[in-house]
Formats: sequence, structure tokens, C-alpha cells
Amino acid sequence: MSLHGSRKVAKAAIEMSMTESRDQEKEYKQRFLQDGIRTVAVDFGGDFISSVSRIIERAVVAAKREGVIKEIHADEGAVAGATREALSIVMPKAIGLNVGGKIGIAKQADHISVAVFLGVGLLHLDEVALGLGHRAVSSP
Repeated sequence: MSLHGSRKVAKAAIEMSMTESRDQEKEYKQRFLQDGIRTVAVDFGGDFISSVSRIIERAVVAAKREGVIKEIHADEGAVAGATREALSIVMPKAIGLNVGGKIGIAKQADHISVAVFLGVGLLHLDEVALGLGHRAVSSP
């Protein structure tokens, strides 16, 4: 089955969020770039509630720094909105607890996807969660 458009970009974001090392991030980044998909991954951690704004900020900054998005209001807003959407999906498992994980961001043409893969710490009972957000922006 061949993936197109938003599904292809969402899959790339999910895979980036699940990388286990910087070397693997670089490898995936190069592989996706061959398909015309720009990607980045960034780590985060801390108390979920107090970290939400920092997580969104880290996603936008990383996407700009790595050239995934342009430094324009629409692209920055798309990443912020998609990140917020992804966080809202994992919120029921994470609220009030410490979390740690990775954000994966992917963009191709007018599709931007943000995946948040996190571990939720509760004593020795580790829980995991995955959230995904998507936005469409005008491509040049």
C-alpha cells in the first residue's frame, strides 16, 4: 500500500518520534529527505502540566532551526497547533505525572504532522502514549 499526502507525512513524524538515538534520527532524516519530506526530532521531559508550553515552544524552535518550516507566522502556528493537538491526545494518561519523550515533526508540500511519543512515569509502572496532530499550510 502506498501512502500519499498527509498519511505519508504523519507516518514520518511518528517514526521520527520513536527514534532511539541521535544517529538513528540522522539516518531517518536522510531517508525521509530522499522522499521530499523534511523532518526533525526533539526530546522533552518534566511534569506534564507545567511542560506543555515548553514542549510547544521546543517543537516550533526545532522545526525552524532544522529548516522543516519557514520562519513565517503560518508555519509556526501550524507546528504549534499540531503539537497542541498531539498533546491533547496524550493528556488523559499524562496529566499530573512526569513524562519524558520525543517530538517528531515532518513536512512535505502543504502537510505538517507532529507526533508526540512519551513515557509516563508512575512508580515502576511505565506507561507509553502517542499523540498525533496535523495541519495544512499553503506551499510556495
